Amino acid sequence: MPLKKAIMQMSPLAPEAFFLAYLVEKVYVFLLSGLETSMLEHYIRIFEQHLSAVRNASAHTSRGYLHDLAEFDLFLQDKGYAAAGLADIDNFVVRAWLAFLAGKNKKSSQARKLSSIKAFFRFLKQQGVIEHNPAQAVKTPRQDNYLPRHLSVDEMFAVLDSVPEDCLRQLRDRAILELLYSSGLRVSELVGLNRTGLELAAGSIKVFGKRRKERMVPVGKKAAACIERYIAASSDHCRTVHGDGTQKKAPLFLNRNGGRLTARSIARIVDTYTLQAGVLHKMSPHGMRHSFATHMLNAGADLRAIQELLGHESLSTTQKYTHLNIDKLMEVYDRAHPRSRKKEGKDL
Repeated sequence: MPLKKAIMQMSPLAPEAFFLAYLVEKVYVFLLSGLETSMLEHYIRIFEQHLSAVRNASAHTSRGYLHDLAEFDLFLQDKGYAAAGLADIDNFVVRAWLAFLAGKNKKSSQARKLSSIKAFFRFLKQQGVIEHNPAQAVKTPRQDNYLPRHLSVDEMFAVLDSVPEDCLRQLRDRAILELLYSSGLRVSELVGLNRTGLELAAGSIKVFGKRRKERMVPVGKKAAACIERYIAASSDHCRTVHGDGTQKKAPLFLNRNGGRLTARSIARIVDTYTLQAGVLHKMSPHGMRHSFATHMLNAGADLRAIQELLGHESLSTTQKYTHLNIDKLMEVYDRAHPRSRKKEGKDL
């Protein structure tokens, strides 16, 4: 496939505008590659442009990359590497940075930051700025077996039922909580929902996951009914701010000013009603997603079906989100294993 046609298909931008941005980026990288002692921040700006124009990364993903790279750049300046240039950054420097992080970051954070650095230097190598990726041979720190907190079925029902529907804000909050649990959405997918792409009568909605990958996810009847009540009650508010409440860019869930809710706002909503329901441990939107997967698995859902519902590319990722308690494991063992104690008792 010709390069121009391939890159046009990778971007939501108009083809001509995207191709022009791509050419500008290539020229900019070529000019900077001749400056052997350029500061790292110049290349970070180029990489930022690459993330948005070529990789189609979300704003949240781009911020994560840029934060990690800025932290790495500060480390280089503090240790005197930045003035020497990119040629002097090798795997020993990257390992020293990891050792520096070990004293203040969890292993999961260290792994994410190392991934950002690897992607950055891989990009510079592809552009011909450097010959070798100094982070390529550095191994990712071994991860701890961490499982996010989740709610039991009774706790989840208590949280959902704790939200009254006496005003527009409460209608919105109830719809948010019902949808999080009904569909297992990422918080970024939830806040990115618009008023188009909703097929509530058919029991599904269209969401955009990581790297703007589109998928249809099912919505339960209770969640769909809550969303319909909220849309009906908020139509005037939406029309006042956005003109037409059904236009493509109109957010599904609105803040008091008619704008799109943030991930932090969703986290506050989850935390508020979890506490109100009497749940003692703190809960996050991700915990709601984890609860969805756990309850589905415990009810007998196939792991690969859960993988599709969650939008995971790898089954191993789904396995980290789901787990079975020991009673459930013993139940499955006693029912399925030919030499289990319960079956042996029946033979006697």
